Amino acid sequence: MIGYLTQALAVADAEVRKLRHDPWELVSRAIQPILWLVLFGEVMAQVRGLAPRNVAYLDFLAPGILAQSVLFVAIFYGISAIWERDLGVLHRYLASPAPRSALVCGKALSSSVRALSQALVVYACAAALGVRLSYAPQDIVAAIALIALGAALFSTFSLVIACVVRTRERFMGIGQVLTMPIFFASNAIYPIDLMPRWLRVISAANPLTYEVDGLRAVMLAAGQSTYGIGRDLCTLTLVASLMIVVASRMYPRMTQ
Repeated sequence: MIGYLTQALAVADAEVRKLRHDPWELVSRAIQPILWLVLFGEVMAQVRGLAPRNVAYLDFLAPGILAQSVLFVAIFYGISAIWERDLGVLHRYLASPAPRSALVCGKALSSSVRALSQALVVYACAAALGVRLSYAPQDIVAAIALIALGAALFSTFSLVIACVVRTRERFMGIGQVLTMPIFFASNAIYPIDLMPRWLRVISAANPLTYEVDGLRAVMLAAGQSTYGIGRDLCTLTLVASLMIVVASRMYPRMTQ
């Protein structure tokens, strides 16, 4: 078990070093959630009925934008696997004695690190805009767990897509097609109660819905969960585990 963890951490460390050498990537990715909060949030806050009673819309929106930021960071993560295959790095990974699942878990961990760095930006921006955040230690720990699980889930899903399409151009096209439906078919920017019935069904099957629901419960001082934080964490854990299993089986086939 210790050896497995060490191998996964070694892969994650290699990915994090790339980020350390290119910190401007994080700066550029931080612009989008800031714009959503500052522009979209401030404008839509003037519309009544978008947030539950006694909840400011900006408070309602902040956890959704954090989840969106995690999604956007993770969903394009699979393109790095395509680059690694083209550069020959993937062959070195697969030639190592590390289990394939350890390689996939390492990539999921590195995606979680990127997502957590994004979370710091969203938290800082939300605090500056007056969002009533919770700073209780248990809420911070729960938020970290939700962010890490969301990043692991969507990054391994991205890796599965990369294993299927195998080219950067197709991957970018599919990634762009998927991100908006996943985002808008969730409770990130409006309550589920406002959705038509068919969209509620899709939202209930969308993992991002459970990430947003959990973040609303632990990120906000007066936060509440629709499904229950336990169900949110279990759903994300189960789907992330499934994605890791699928990606572990498909990852070696990228070299074929």
